[in-house]
Amino acid sequence: MASSNQHRVYIASNARANHYLLVEFKPSDEFYLQFNDYINCYNRIARELFSFCDEYELHNVQILANDKLPVVRYHDEPYCLQTPKQMLFFYNPKYHESHTLYADSNNRCDKIRFLFLATGDDLRSNAAHFHSRVQKAISSLQEHLLSGEAQLKIRDHQHLTYDLFAKAKGNKESYGYKLRSIYPRYQSRHCQLPEQYNDMTYVTFSIPVTREIKTQFQAMLNDKHYDKFYCYLFDAFQRACINRDITRGAMIADGSRPIVRNSMIDKVASNSELHKLTFNCDDQAVQMEYAWQGDKLVDMVHFVIAAGKIDEHDMGFGKFMNNVHSAINEVTDELAFNPTRQELLVRFFQHINYQY
Repeated sequence: MASSNQHRVYIASNARANHYLLVEFKPSDEFYLQFNDYINCYNRIARELFSFCDEYELHNVQILANDKLPVVRYHDEPYCLQTPKQMLFFYNPKYHESHTLYADSNNRCDKIRFLFLATGDDLRSNAAHFHSRVQKAISSLQEHLLSGEAQLKIRDHQHLTYDLFAKAKGNKESYGYKLRSIYPRYQSRHCQLPEQYNDMTYVTFSIPVTREIKTQFQAMLNDKHYDKFYCYLFDAFQRACINRDITRGAMIADGSRPIVRNSMIDKVASNSELHKLTFNCDDQAVQMEYAWQGDKLVDMVHFVIAAGKIDEHDMGFGKFMNNVHSAINEVTDELAFNPTRQELLVRFFQHINYQY
């Protein structure tokens, strides 16, 4: 029983689940030449895809023909925000539905992306069924419209979001998760995935630079050079990780948001909005990264902890997440952080991608 319990992590019962698939392809010159102009191309794709989505009961699907990266978050009201590099989609899976095309009608986009947002209840339990329905819709689109195009890339994204200190705020109920990997979960539910695939598991959390923290580190912040402050935070974070045999992590405090990829298939590339982090999940060498600007004090410091193959057990990532929770607690114990008043949102991410 003790062995089983160490592979189970207890998370607040009000944790929010998100699940979405991002399917993308690079249209060829020959594909674009079939249409009078770019917007006719995008509209034709939308008509075809949304028709198949109705057939396979996929009720929240967005088409991005503008070379922007989608970011998905939970919210009680549905809305979409755009920046020069990103599209942020906020929705509640229980209630919100939409079939929408976002396109730059005057420009040819390098990649066309289809964003399939899971809807309904029990997203994690129904993940394999949702994935299978997306595969069927994409297969139909390939057969009817994309037969001459190269393979598409399918990326399956799942995450749980919760306040690590929900219990301190009176939410005593929790649920024990094993957090099994996507591939064996899908296999057990007869969802067919190719043998060649890449997957990744990681965690993010953010700590706000509050008035209390500014007061605590006043001596380091007075001269308007913040390197000492950032060094202190990074040293505390790195020490907490290494103490628990966590060897892949990053701290980002330059005003950008981290996105995480596997270094075996993606190269590091950043811009003013996004800081791409890559980790080798097979290499047990220490991979700790940081980024900040010494003359800029940010409102929020972002942290990432990535799992390696050694952290993946048949029973799941529960043991890994218990170590992550312990490391976060050690970091916040060094800060003027009040768990009864402040949220510390942890996001547990699982990704798998393959050519289709």
